[in-house]
Amino acid sequence: MTRRLAPRHATRPAPGRTPFVRHLAAAAALAVLGGCNTVVMRPAGDVAVQESNLIVWSVVLMLLIIVPVMALVVVFAWRYRATNTEASYEPDWDHSTGLELVIWAGPLLIVIALGALTWVGTHTLDPYRPLARTAPGKPVAANVKPLEVQVVSLDWKWLFIYPEQGVATVNELVVPVDRPVKFTMTSSSVMNALWVPAMAGMIYTMPGMETVLHGVLNRTGKFEGRSGNYSGAGFSHMTFWTHSVTPARFDQWVAGVKRNRWQLDNATYLKLARPSEKVRPIGFGTIDPALFKRVVAMCTKPGTSCMENMSHAGPAVNDRPQRTDEPEGALTRDPSQKGESPHSTAPQGKAPGATDPGAGNRDMTMLDIPALRRVNASKEA
Repeated sequence: MTRRLAPRHATRPAPGRTPFVRHLAAAAALAVLGGCNTVVMRPAGDVAVQESNLIVWSVVLMLLIIVPVMALVVVFAWRYRATNTEASYEPDWDHSTGLELVIWAGPLLIVIALGALTWVGTHTLDPYRPLARTAPGKPVAANVKPLEVQVVSLDWKWLFIYPEQGVATVNELVVPVDRPVKFTMTSSSVMNALWVPAMAGMIYTMPGMETVLHGVLNRTGKFEGRSGNYSGAGFSHMTFWTHSVTPARFDQWVAGVKRNRWQLDNATYLKLARPSEKVRPIGFGTIDPALFKRVVAMCTKPGTSCMENMSHAGPAVNDRPQRTDEPEGALTRDPSQKGESPHSTAPQGKAPGATDPGAGNRDMTMLDIPALRRVNASKEA
């Protein structure tokens, strides 16, 4: 039995055409995919819209100098090419007042414009500044109170506490449309950053500190929120959905969360603070009103003193005997004594980082200071 082979020329693509078409199609596909997510430039909140306008104006001002320079590079390369015998040759030319004015005046005016734009934008879009409007031509009335949301960045999830409504959620943020929102934020371990591109800019969260962000959403919908600062192995899954709903729908949502019998108290918070990834939304029907304050003061663990109670007015007083395992205090020892105390806060033993999600602290979340561990152990004893 014989087999006929197709002609060799029938299976060979036309030279110079098919590869070019494929490359062109791939480039077009990349260009289309690159423009799929334009939420930063087409946001849903007035604050984010002003920030996108700031980006547009900054780019336009910079292009005023970039585009002419790129065009002149092509013009000069073409006009003064080696084969152009008609181009003038002036080896002794070294100065032109008009050219100097153009070269220096243009960038100077652009820098001045960018500086003025940055100055106005920085003060107008100050994240700590309460919103003066919810949209162009819609000022905030004096009797309108912003919705307060207390935010805690955990490893690796987000905790949202609504103190006025008495509820809390994990990895789900719901806000009324056209109502100003005030975020008061902190972190449980390492520095992080809250970012809802459709609503406002990115503001950092830090342990032991409070940061503030004001924002608003001007249309209903579902918008993505995420962490904007690398915080360890579970960072890529530290995302949540922000739902902008009508005021009536927001009240219904609050009532639904309140029916949940889960309570967010100090013990529950300590369980939430343990590192975990890909956490589904959780709702708490009741909350401890003082929990956020303790999180900021870093005293949620039993036996831990709050930071606000650790400051002392007046000179240091040594009112107890020195322990054998405690380094000498520099303020209480005799000036004639010399030497150095042991480094009590240096990491001891093997690093606690691990590669699997359930292995205690992972990578960047080590806050267990040996000195504090010994002090707490002595207090418990």
